[in-house]
Amino acid sequence: METTGTTGTVEAAARRALAACREAGLLAATAESCTGGLVAAALTGVAGSSAVVDRGFVVYSNEAKVEALGVPAATIAAHGAVSEAAARAMAEGALAASRAGIAIAVTGVAGPGGGTAEKPVGLVHFARAAAGGPTVHLRRVFPGGRAEVRRAAVLAALDLLAAGARERGRARPARAGQERPSSGTTLSTIERSSAS
Repeated sequence: METTGTTGTVEAAARRALAACREAGLLAATAESCTGGLVAAALTGVAGSSAVVDRGFVVYSNEAKVEALGVPAATIAAHGAVSEAAARAMAEGALAASRAGIAIAVTGVAGPGGGTAEKPVGLVHFARAAAGGPTVHLRRVFPGGRAEVRRAAVLAALDLLAAGARERGRARPARAGQERPSSGTTLSTIERSSAS
C-alpha cells in the first residue's frame, strides 16, 4: 500500500513530484475538484515546471467533470462526485484529454458543510492514472477545517504523483543516451517534436 504524507511544505512536495516526473520522462496533468487548482498551482509555482506540467483541469461542478474529462454522468449519478469511481474517471479523463503520461485527480468534501455520515467533511478520493498502467485509488479522511483539508489533499496528491512517477521510472530503466520506451507522451517525445 502506498503511503502519502500530510506534513511538510507544499513547495517541497511539488519539487519532489516534478523531479520524479522529470526523471521518469513524464509529462503530468491534474484534475481537481475540491482543491480548485491548488495542485496545479503548487506544481507551476516551481521554476522550470513547464518541462513537466502539461495542463490542469479544475472541474468543480458535475457538469464540468462530464464535459471536460468525459466522466460518465451515470458514474456520478450512481456513486456521487466524491467517490472512488469519480476519481478514477477523472484521472483517466485527464490522461486522455492531455499529452501527459501521468495524471492525478482529487475530489472530496472540504467543508465546512456538505458532509454526511457516509461522506464526512474531510473525505477525499484521489486517483492516479498512467499510460499503459493501472489506475491507482487512495481514500483519505483529513481532520481540520476547509483550509487544512485542502492543504492536506494537495500534499497527498503531490506525494501520490511523485510515487507514481518513481514507479514508472523504475519500470522503464534507460541507459544514458537511450530513450525510454514510449507509453504515453514523454519528455523525449516532446523534445523531438519541437526540434522538427
